[in-house]
Amino acid sequence: MQQTLTRSTPTWGAGWGSGLLGVLIFSASLPATRVAVGGFSPLFLTSARAVIAAILGAALLLALRQTRPLAKDANSLIIVALGVVAGFPLLTALALQHITSARSIVFIGILPLVTAIFGVLRGGERPRLAFWLFSSVGAALVAGFALLQGGGASLTGDVLMIAAVIACGLGYAEGALLSRRLGGWQVISWALVAALPVMAIVAALSLPAVWSGISLPAWIGLGYVSVFSMLIGFVFWYRGLALGGIAAVGQLQLLQPFFGLALAWLVLGEPVEGMMIAVTVLVVLCVVGAKRFA
Repeated sequence: MQQTLTRSTPTWGAGWGSGLLGVLIFSASLPATRVAVGGFSPLFLTSARAVIAAILGAALLLALRQTRPLAKDANSLIIVALGVVAGFPLLTALALQHITSARSIVFIGILPLVTAIFGVLRGGERPRLAFWLFSSVGAALVAGFALLQGGGASLTGDVLMIAAVIACGLGYAEGALLSRRLGGWQVISWALVAALPVMAIVAALSLPAVWSGISLPAWIGLGYVSVFSMLIGFVFWYRGLALGGIAAVGQLQLLQPFFGLALAWLVLGEPVEGMMIAVTVLVVLCVVGAKRFA
């Protein structure tokens, strides 16, 4: 019995609502990764989060008696696995050893553009010229704000983040295409299962030499990126991309840095400056414009 979340009425409102929930969940991913690499190596963190999420995903697939993907889906699932299961987590974990999570926002700001480009290349979407204008302005606003807020420049870290964004954009676009037929949570679950044998071996080979010195925040960071960033967030994100369009809904990622700062204000009591509010309003207007012309 095939269970899909994308077989409901395919309205833009549902797509944008699901996409927004996905962005909210992803907003804490980079800070959580930054905390986790304080206790785990990037290689173990990447493989362990994939193994944990794969076990949960496999349990869901079995419990809901999902049929296997078709043979023609194999290449797409491999691309998803390389992009968002292995590529983005590993590259960001490596990058965050060289740059701050604040600086990484610079590159997350261009992720919507990269996702839209892959949506055109892989999904045949054709947004109008005005869409690219709003998207570019929004990316520039986010990148400019992040550069003003966070320093910690490093050529190595910057190059790794650029590679991470490219891998992530490709994985997002490819997964969204599959989600239109398989369902959002099924796509990420099957991709995780496909990557499980390799990731399990890597995790076993990169086990920490000493476990006693690993802090509680590092464990919490590992738990968050494993359950929320690697699985639950994609349930909503891929559904949103499939229903609302890869290029259009992908613009919601422009809001991710500001959600992260808002979480810091709510949870950690960090101050929110007037510039953040002003830039957020402008970015929201860019997202609305991109949606209108996608």
